[in-house]
Amino acid sequence: MALILDTGPLYASLDRTDADHAACSALIASAGEALVIPSPVLVEVDYLVHVRMHPGIFAALLDDIIAGAYRVEDLQPPDFRRVHELCSRYEDADIGFVDAAVLAIVERLNEPKLATLDHRHFSILRPRHVDSLQLLPDA
Repeated sequence: MALILDTGPLYASLDRTDADHAACSALIASAGEALVIPSPVLVEVDYLVHVRMHPGIFAALLDDIIAGAYRVEDLQPPDFRRVHELCSRYEDADIGFVDAAVLAIVERLNEPKLATLDHRHFSILRPRHVDSLQLLPDA
């Protein structure tokens, strides 16, 4: 089992001024399982850190990845077909590449939960492997 991290909780855990910092930091710190970052999430976090904070914060995250605190999960070739399906199916709901990629990885890893602050999008997405995802931290 693993805790897969979407952009929101990962970013909030890095930004002490973020309203969700305490909840997201506690969620990550208390996870008794592998912490998995889908590789597209890193691009969004990098952008947010560079716009809102200091680039050194992202470098510290990379240090944590190198040290093994997080595992980065890349998209596999079949995941791109699923991303395409999700983007097409939910185009009216503004589901973008990163959200679709996160769900594709959640499905491939057979995880029933996701750390995300994006309950609007992820509550409407229907995963293949469970009826619905448990979204953490609770809203």
